[in-house]
Amino acid sequence: MVTTDVPQLQEEYNTWREVLRSQREEFTRMKNELQQAAAHITSKDALKDVEHYENQFDIQLANIHDLKQSIKFLNKMPVLQPVSGNSALPEFITSGYEKLAAEYQHLRQTLHEIKNDFKQFLVNYS
Repeated sequence: MVTTDVPQLQEEYNTWREVLRSQREEFTRMKNELQQAAAHITSKDALKDVEHYENQFDIQLANIHDLKQSIKFLNKMPVLQPVSGNSALPEFITSGYEKLAAEYQHLRQTLHEIKNDFKQFLVNYS
């Protein structure tokens, strides 16, 4: 459900960006863990998995960056800056919010799945 309260919308955008910053830090840390683990892996199958996770980390770090930028852009739109007592949002803002909310939820689910898979990989090959 879309809120029509500008401060609440901006607060939610800021929360999303903070969560994405945290995810970026975690994925950067996992990328470093992967590099350390890869130094000790000799199995060809495991090395294929290493390459897979390297690619996934790069892709997801780019996805995090892109979504953060989209959120930042929408959050800074002039229509969200207080100019009057009317807090009703135009349709393009609410539809933009809905699109970003769906992208945000989808990305969080994807990141969660990759983290769980990676943890299992580390257990198997460390």
